[in-house]
Amino acid sequence: MFKKTELIFISFMLFSMFFGAGNLIFPAFLGRSAGVEVWLSLAGFIITAVGLPILGVITVAKAGSFHQLATRVHPLFALIFPLLIYVSIGPGLAIPRAGTIAFEMGLKPFLPQTLMDKPIMLLGYTVVFFAITLWLSLNPSKLVDRFGKLLTPLLLLMIVVIFTKSMITPIGAFSSPSETYNETPFFQGFLDGYLTMDALAALVFGIVVANTIRAKGVQDPKQLSKYMSFAGIGAGILLASIYGILSYLGASSASVGQPENGAQVLTIVMNELFGQTGILMLGLLFTLACLCVCIGLIISCSQYFSATLSFLSYKGWAVVLAIVSMIVANMGLTQILSVSVPILGAIYPVAVVLITLGLINNYIPNHVYLFATLFTGVFSLVETVNYTFLGNSLDSLLGVVPLYDVGVGWVLPAVVGGVVGFVVPVTTRKLSNEGI
Repeated sequence: MFKKTELIFISFMLFSMFFGAGNLIFPAFLGRSAGVEVWLSLAGFIITAVGLPILGVITVAKAGSFHQLATRVHPLFALIFPLLIYVSIGPGLAIPRAGTIAFEMGLKPFLPQTLMDKPIMLLGYTVVFFAITLWLSLNPSKLVDRFGKLLTPLLLLMIVVIFTKSMITPIGAFSSPSETYNETPFFQGFLDGYLTMDALAALVFGIVVANTIRAKGVQDPKQLSKYMSFAGIGAGILLASIYGILSYLGASSASVGQPENGAQVLTIVMNELFGQTGILMLGLLFTLACLCVCIGLIISCSQYFSATLSFLSYKGWAVVLAIVSMIVANMGLTQILSVSVPILGAIYPVAVVLITLGLINNYIPNHVYLFATLFTGVFSLVETVNYTFLGNSLDSLLGVVPLYDVGVGWVLPAVVGGVVGFVVPVTTRKLSNEGI
């Protein structure tokens, strides 16, 4: 019998699956850069870094599954697009990236200078890291107990301790914002949240949340959808709260150091608050966050591949994904990003459009799905080719599209495609009635 109190732990589980290294770094750097404009920037950040992912979970809940949602576009799309997302958000980028960042923040700072850049150190760390990840992934039925009742409370406790210490002994006052945050603080925060790419993870994690709730005895589709939505909202509240704390910590560190990224901001904060012990705490925090994300992604991807490519069992796929992720992680973070980020840049806008359409499904014909995703996909593909292979030589042409200069030029093609999708069935019906 499903107990509604279980929703709290399922929300904790989903929060920890979302909350990886990037979710620590981005809001801290936003706070540092936005200064006195931190709260307005944070509002924009929360819309895209919390709102979109949680809407993604709700969309998958309403559709029944990611596959059913993608089928509304076209059966072929439902085969290709989920595969691209699972490969990209899984062993192609997110899992190995998390393993590499866990090494960079959790072990590397404590190594002797002579060993820091030795490839054997990264190899040894990733073997242990992914062995633990695999072990904790082999029994997804225990996910709520391990995440919701253990790892997430530990993560939250550490962040609360850090925040409380910053209240007792403040680091410093907020400074003036940097140029971009001074001119358009809300919109810059909006773009920063968009770049977390958690909306892709939302489509992937939907299957895990659904299976977890089903395992608790909920089989009715309407009840399942309702509980998934509640779990998503609970996770969203936690994410927004933690982002607020991290942004505040970043903004309050303005008078200390000259960091170049969010990891350096957090290193400064922890060193100011706790001294050398703070660096150890930060390493543990990053390791836990990366471990949670990797476990969630391996479970999600293994459940998908075992259902789609059934020549391997769930456990077989989990082993394969852990090994492949470990190998890719040893390519190094820079190489991983150079190969995979352009792919993510091409598919992410399509995912956002798919989520948006899924939320308004009752009010649109299926043609809207086809044309909106087609127009968005073509524009995103051209933009990716321009950036990756053509050295931005098409910028003068693509720049005429509104919002292209701020990274969301795909919005207009999506809207145009949606309008075409509305017009096509109307025109078809009209021609049919006229006997043409």
